[in-house]
Amino acid sequence: MYRQLIQKLVNWKSASNRKPLVIRGARQVGKTWLMKEFGANHYTEQVYINFESNRTSKLLFEEGLDLGRIIQGLEIQLGKSIDPKNTLIIFDEIQECPEALTSLKYFQEQAPEYDIVAAGSLLGVALHQQHSFPVGKVEFLDLYPLSFHEFLEALGEKLLAELLLKLDWSLLAPFREKLIQYLRSYYFIGGMPEAVKTYVDQGDFFTVRTVQKRILDAYEQDFSKHAPNDVVPRIRMIWNSIPSQLAKENKKFIFGQLRHGARAKEFELAMEWLRDCGLIHKISRVTKPGFPLKAYEDFSAFKVYLLDVGILGAMVDMDPMSVLGGNNLFTEFKGSLTEQFVLQELIASGHSLYYWSSDKGIAELDFLLQFQGKIVPIEVKAEENLKAKSLKVVSDNYPETTPVRASMSDFRKESWMTNFPLFAIGNLNVFLKKKH
Repeated sequence: MYRQLIQKLVNWKSASNRKPLVIRGARQVGKTWLMKEFGANHYTEQVYINFESNRTSKLLFEEGLDLGRIIQGLEIQLGKSIDPKNTLIIFDEIQECPEALTSLKYFQEQAPEYDIVAAGSLLGVALHQQHSFPVGKVEFLDLYPLSFHEFLEALGEKLLAELLLKLDWSLLAPFREKLIQYLRSYYFIGGMPEAVKTYVDQGDFFTVRTVQKRILDAYEQDFSKHAPNDVVPRIRMIWNSIPSQLAKENKKFIFGQLRHGARAKEFELAMEWLRDCGLIHKISRVTKPGFPLKAYEDFSAFKVYLLDVGILGAMVDMDPMSVLGGNNLFTEFKGSLTEQFVLQELIASGHSLYYWSSDKGIAELDFLLQFQGKIVPIEVKAEENLKAKSLKVVSDNYPETTPVRASMSDFRKESWMTNFPLFAIGNLNVFLKKKH
């Protein structure tokens, strides 16, 4: 399985001033596989320490942070020498050993010759709690579910994925229907590595759904096992409400939907816990599409999305045929899946996202991002609907923006906006670079 983050790891390895690298991401997005794959292909040796299952290594760090003693102890325990020039040291589930997390600072300051990558399923929670953790002493990379590009490669369509990256629309035209069918499949399967591998190996959507349900069960267990007891019920209420919140025409998150009289303050910790785990994306409203977007952020209004479109479908028991195009009743929620997909693709491309709605609520724009000094408003359409009223409102009032409509229609450049095919939205940066 190909992950684009491998190249960033290679760049990190060759950097002269590299620091210990921390990979953040939700449970089961492939962090362990990524680290081991990188070690196997780019180092002579790798040593792997899992602090959740390896009590001996945990004790080694708990007894003190003398780096010479730690390295010697790891060598004895693992039965191999650690040559800093040729060995990758992998710390997995590092949140289970706060001392190991702290040691990264000392490795950076006292022993920068060692190449260390670390990860953990609940690392975001641990970092949030560890206020003394020296963020400036490490580098971070975020791993998300497989993007559509990575999904195509996993299905053996590497050449098609590479063609998509070039945005050669005339050459892509004969493959349009094929890409749309793959896209609908991705809506159901999503990008969780185990779900994708199951589909590649077995080609069966129902087996994929079993895998997705198992992942959902694991997340539920994490709520009970790792979150503060008094916050767990609120975490579950937020988590279970997300599909219905996204199914509304106005997708602003409403706390009153959780229970009658619910207030934001009651649910702040639960919301942040889910966010720190990488299980949700919280997208704030902006009061105007101005530059920089963050200066116009409205913290009182936001939308909440899940980490993966396949997981969203599994939460509502969406059947394969509805997603693949065979159910006339499947209209409104198709828009939710499409927005979830676009969000994933844009976040995986490195963007911070916002949304906009008018003060009177008569117009709303799904996403806004900024790129190379420009504001890019994006309206998402699930099919070939070419109406874009809210986008036109923004374009008319803010003509200096670069409006984009994402839909199932072909690439089309108009005087005031660009229609961008949904199957290519993950490569929007390529288009924006050409334009600017």
